[in-house]
Amino acid sequence: MHADPRIVAAVLALLPGMLAAAEPPAPARQRELAHLLAHDCGSCHGGRLAGGLGPPLTAEALRARPDESLVATIIHGRPGTPMPPWRPFLTETEAQWLVQRLKQGESDASR
Repeated sequence: MHADPRIVAAVLALLPGMLAAAEPPAPARQRELAHLLAHDCGSCHGGRLAGGLGPPLTAEALRARPDESLVATIIHGRPGTPMPPWRPFLTETEAQWLVQRLKQGESDASR
């Protein structure tokens, strides 16, 4: 089942305003998210997030992609692909934090 493109467009149009006003996750949650990024995301996108079953999540690979689109992919997944929706585990704010971390080249859970 595919999402209605009009609904997707409407959600993406609302995301910038919602994300701009959001507070970053608390430091303890940031550590949890970094662990998730290294281990859960890394299980499909490769240990160094340079690609595997899923595409690379390196700063270079994500540079031209809009943040809102990446957040939507994290939250809603990609139907018809192995990319699951992470909505049950993450908020949009947390997904935005992950996107910013990836775009800055910070994918190491120890940071």
